Amino acid sequence: MKATIWHNPRCSKSRETLKILQETPGVAVEIVEYLKAPPSRAELAATYGRGDVTVREGLRKGEEGAKALKDADDDAILDAMVADPILIERPLVITEKGVRIGRPPEKIREIL
Repeated sequence: MKATIWHNPRCSKSRETLKILQETPGVAVEIVEYLKAPPSRAELAATYGRGDVTVREGLRKGEEGAKALKDADDDAILDAMVADPILIERPLVITEKGVRIGRPPEKIREIL
């Protein structure tokens, strides 16, 4: 099984999630450092559009820029994420079984 993680190596939750992926037998891990190689708006919309994670759930609410998006619709949130990828909640894991945010990291086991 292939698992793609949108990863920030400076984040402890992201590192814990990556460790779970790497220690799971049969999982080929693709690491995307999304701050260095941000997803396009189309990638974001498709990922959240799978129905496992909503656009609003994918917003990193603790970031300063997220406060202005409190009442924003999905399109505005996606635009903000593309403009400032730090607003994307991490870590995000994508497999053929679904999409999960690794908060807590063990949550990703649902899609492995």
